Amino acid sequence: MGLNNNVLHTIRQQMPQFSKGQKRIAAYILEHYDKAAFMTASRLGQMVEVSESTVVRFAAQLGYEGYPEMQRDLRELIRGKLTSIQRIQVSNDQMQGDLLTSVMQRDMDSLRTAIEQVDRGQFEQMVDKLLKAQHIYLLGMRSSSFLTGYLNFYFRLIFKNVTLVQNAVAGETFEQLVQVQPGDVLLAISFPRYSKMTVNAVQYAREKGADVVAITDSTLAPLYPLASAALLVRSDMISFVDSITAPLSLLNALIVTVGQRKNEEVPETFSELERVWSQYSVFGKTEDDDTYLAPGGLRGTAGARAGLSRCESAGQSLQCQSRAGE
Repeated sequence: MGLNNNVLHTIRQQMPQFSKGQKRIAAYILEHYDKAAFMTASRLGQMVEVSESTVVRFAAQLGYEGYPEMQRDLRELIRGKLTSIQRIQVSNDQMQGDLLTSVMQRDMDSLRTAIEQVDRGQFEQMVDKLLKAQHIYLLGMRSSSFLTGYLNFYFRLIFKNVTLVQNAVAGETFEQLVQVQPGDVLLAISFPRYSKMTVNAVQYAREKGADVVAITDSTLAPLYPLASAALLVRSDMISFVDSITAPLSLLNALIVTVGQRKNEEVPETFSELERVWSQYSVFGKTEDDDTYLAPGGLRGTAGARAGLSRCESAGQSLQCQSRAGE
């Protein structure tokens, strides 16, 4: 049971009911929740001189299934407030030894959590709003701009009405949104540390009558109360790096879903693109594109193929086949 946005409030409410040892745990968390969020149950118990089992029972009394669930909600309270230096310090404490395995394992854990926790109803709402939008605006600042850039690449192949709001100084951001109006949808992406510019731009779009949908990490995130539909997925904190593995996977699901819902238009678009790509040689040819299998199993170049055709027309097939394989 995640309590997230009221875990500290719940602790204060239940303080009179706690045992002497539990009160020491509660007092420490209320005063140092930024530190407690990254302590194991054993370490927290040592800090307040109680047993590990007392810490686990404390979490259960608050309504959590276990200590890790309480710890996760404490972390959510502070994720957007940690400085880069604090993030590095926390990371150094948490990840030791084989960093390659540690980082990739955390990414895998984030994906598993996303699969379990993403709200399917909110996902369908977001898809429906995007499909019905007169115009779609994509907004993401700082590291989130890579996510909106990725989304923009594919959305422009699916929709005719997409605008990517580029990272810019404040005035230019609003200039890119000045045409937004009722019937439009602004899809905003924001993860800790939350960009104030993103929040301001979302508020502006709402004032202009646009519908706002959001992809963020928590009900505590500033975008959450501003959105009519919101998908929550963790952008895990790995040192000073924001891991976007789970958010990127969520975007893939969103792209594929809207693409399937527009199943008549999308094949036509890609059919035309394939024609243009071929006509203008957009993609480089592989070696296999310039070779062919000659009679007798011999491989040759495209030029040799043309020469073979000329020879065969002259009745010299066997001699030319030999040349093609040279």
